[in-house]
Amino acid sequence: MKENMKFKRHNAAQARKIRETVELVYRDAYAAAIASADPFDSPESFMERFDAYTASDRGLDLVMAYHASTEEPIGQTWGWPLGPETAWWRGLISEPEPGFTVETGHRTFALSEIMVRQEWTGHGIAHALHDDLLKGRTEQRATLLVEADNHTAYRAYSAWGWEKVGQLRPAWPEAPLFDALILPLPIDLGH
Repeated sequence: MKENMKFKRHNAAQARKIRETVELVYRDAYAAAIASADPFDSPESFMERFDAYTASDRGLDLVMAYHASTEEPIGQTWGWPLGPETAWWRGLISEPEPGFTVETGHRTFALSEIMVRQEWTGHGIAHALHDDLLKGRTEQRATLLVEADNHTAYRAYSAWGWEKVGQLRPAWPEAPLFDALILPLPIDLGH
């Protein structure tokens, strides 16, 4: 399946220009969550967060996967390096070790989102997006948040080397409690 994909990288300014595509992928990938009527999962709330991510100069790096021949968007992932003033770790229930949350702008890359449209799930696309986003990163580690009851994502992240370090509730309105995971960088792409 990877041979039928191509990836395009976007910084924050470029990502704002493909906002409609980002929303299209989200609406498809998260259709069940949207249908649950949880305010945090509404497309409006999601796009409000996306707009906040792309409005700053935090170094957003977005990778969009497209079908190679049709140019159809099939998945996306993004993140950014955590700066010294990051709010990422606010809401962490307990610090795993002293200094764990100290950020320099070069220590931790936050993988914020990864999603694949429903028709394309089960083909290794999420893993390919994950690897494409993280390859070549110069930070020491990556972090992400996953809902503890999202067993599919949890299994995938565990298989890719991620480990739980604690629980965190982001400051976003209606945000659920997440498990915080860490992955040492650089990643091994020899799988």
